[in-house]
Amino acid sequence: MKKQHQDYKNIPGWGMDADPENEPNYPMKNYTGDDHHRSDYKRSAPQPKDVEILMSNERPKISAVFGNSVPPSGLSGMIRRYAFKHSEDRYRHWLPLIFADRINMFEGVVDDLRKGYFPNIIAERGWKMEVKHNPKGFAVKIATAAAVGYMIFLMLKKKK
Repeated sequence: MKKQHQDYKNIPGWGMDADPENEPNYPMKNYTGDDHHRSDYKRSAPQPKDVEILMSNERPKISAVFGNSVPPSGLSGMIRRYAFKHSEDRYRHWLPLIFADRINMFEGVVDDLRKGYFPNIIAERGWKMEVKHNPKGFAVKIATAAAVGYMIFLMLKKKK
């Protein structure tokens, strides 16, 4: 099948915004001429960098505002540092970050226990609402977790 050459100029409205003198929103807008200068602004002072900030290797400058409440630490921090050595278009960047989030969750539980606080896992995981609003789905999750746990138990038992 042969592709036909399409002449886009025959499409009604095609290229109507190509001419800056012919703006279609003219009746609604008070044109001041500043629209073409909106990227010429003075950059604000950057946020002070008082903790380790992991930056993408694809952007040379640190963003003006960034999160600094939880700097990378422990095993999850080591995994995050590894991930940020790789480009954002690779699994080597994103999969370690997801894995580091899961590890960080366990590090937080261990930290809570170390400080003498026992976390209420049932409330924090939202299991009460899950049972109330999605009992069938909750039962499937529990059954799946039990089956996986039992399979791991059997595999470890066979190795001994």
